[in-house]
Amino acid sequence: MLHQLQPAKGARKERKRVGRGPGSGHGKTSGRGHKGQKSITGFSQMRGFEGGQMPLHRRLPKRGFTNKFRQEFTAINLDQLEKLEESEITLKTLVEKGLIKNEEELVKILGRGDIKAPKIIHGHKFSASARKKIEAAGGQAIIIGS
Repeated sequence: MLHQLQPAKGARKERKRVGRGPGSGHGKTSGRGHKGQKSITGFSQMRGFEGGQMPLHRRLPKRGFTNKFRQEFTAINLDQLEKLEESEITLKTLVEKGLIKNEEELVKILGRGDIKAPKIIHGHKFSASARKKIEAAGGQAIIIGS
């Protein structure tokens, strides 16, 4: 019956109420021990604190530089595009064929391999050799977003 439903035995646990007298087993110091920094209320410790020892993130040397404006391109070569039968290759086509994961990826077409049939290829960037080979085959290299 719905009115008799209740959780399994031991599934629900009472909240530990500390500081409620000696009979509770958690009175007086409330399970915090005696004295020391950790015993007082409002105590918080910096992440990575090592008890006054120089922390690891300060012991290790700083290296390099991270450019927060970096753009990651997915490289696709002409020999991969030659295998596709389509005469016009868009980002949607590349997603359907599994060459990129989604249409938001930035794509750069590189010049490895040759292209025989004239194809219209859409990409965010083209290497000089790729553009030359596409146009030599009678195709077109269309830059997206410019």
